[in-house]
Amino acid sequence: MPRSVNTVASKARRKKILKFAKGYFGRRKNVWTVAKNAVEKGWLYSYRDRKTKKRNFRKLWIQRINAGVREHDLSYSKFMGGLKSANIDINRKVLADLAMNHPDAFKAIVEKVK
Repeated sequence: MPRSVNTVASKARRKKILKFAKGYFGRRKNVWTVAKNAVEKGWLYSYRDRKTKKRNFRKLWIQRINAGVREHDLSYSKFMGGLKSANIDINRKVLADLAMNHPDAFKAIVEKVK
């Protein structure tokens, strides 16, 4: 009995990976083994960097809040401690946005913390 190879499934699997490799340069876009490695490496990078993105944005928000608070003669750590003791529940993302785009509202929060 001849060996059965499911060509349809194999071709579909390869076609799917080559579709993901669209836009890559050189052999990475059309040679199966090279494209497969490139796509899998890309998936690893995208998984890793979704985590890194969260880290980087938190760092950015802290820097913006710190810059806004220092204009009012306060440090970031004292400000965050004051927020906790004043029972003000605003996350860093919103605080950073207020510090940048709405300085009057941010100043009101800082005065309440002081």
